[in-house]
Amino acid sequence: MKYLSQLEDEVSGWPDVSVHLHRFGGKEFRFGRAEIGHVHKDGTVDIPFPRALRDAMVEKGQAEEHRWVPNSGWTTFKIRGEADIEPAIELMRISYLRYASRSGSLAPLPGEERKFQT
Repeated sequence: MKYLSQLEDEVSGWPDVSVHLHRFGGKEFRFGRAEIGHVHKDGTVDIPFPRALRDAMVEKGQAEEHRWVPNSGWTTFKIRGEADIEPAIELMRISYLRYASRSGSLAPLPGEERKFQT
């Protein structure tokens, strides 16, 4: 899927993100040792969140409960076409920002620098 490469290119370009093979196939993105999410070859994107945040996202229709561990903080988002790329990136960004803000290394993501200029 060409859409997956767009997601992978974006997320892998964020500061301190490393890319690894995921144990169930696809690619896993980490901030340090913490997984910020992974994408399977079929376009399924799985992202961990604190349970309260995950519940709010599911309630608002931004993500679905994870298909294998629905009673956890994990979410699932399916990329079916080009219109799904930005929402998937936004979900990954939220996960990324959770870890980056804790580490003290929070900086504008590539392409967002101008948003912070006065």
